[in-house]
Amino acid sequence: MEYNVFAENCPTRLVLDRLADKWAVLVLTLLSQETKRFNQLRREIEGVSQKVLSQVLKKLERDGLIARRAFATVPVTVEYSITDLGRTLTSTIGALARWAEDNMPEIMAAQMRYDATA
Repeated sequence: MEYNVFAENCPTRLVLDRLADKWAVLVLTLLSQETKRFNQLRREIEGVSQKVLSQVLKKLERDGLIARRAFATVPVTVEYSITDLGRTLTSTIGALARWAEDNMPEIMAAQMRYDATA
């Protein structure tokens, strides 16, 4: 089957939607560095709620981009790691994050110019 992201019903759109989510980008970036527990991710990604983080992790796991590993402890310990498939995205996601950081002054200036004329 051929995939076309411009076709309305193409499943690649669901993947693009997932990868365009800021929380997914941040999770994948952190997990590309090392395996982390849920609460580590929650502490390091400021502003994400427990519910949203849980949803993002489940979606990324379903897509095969991260792996979840539970340990029989009390309470249960859960670790998340990036998969080989997820690792294929790390340079792209890292470049996107760096681009955003590097270009924020220009973006903010453009926003201010736009807002002043709107």
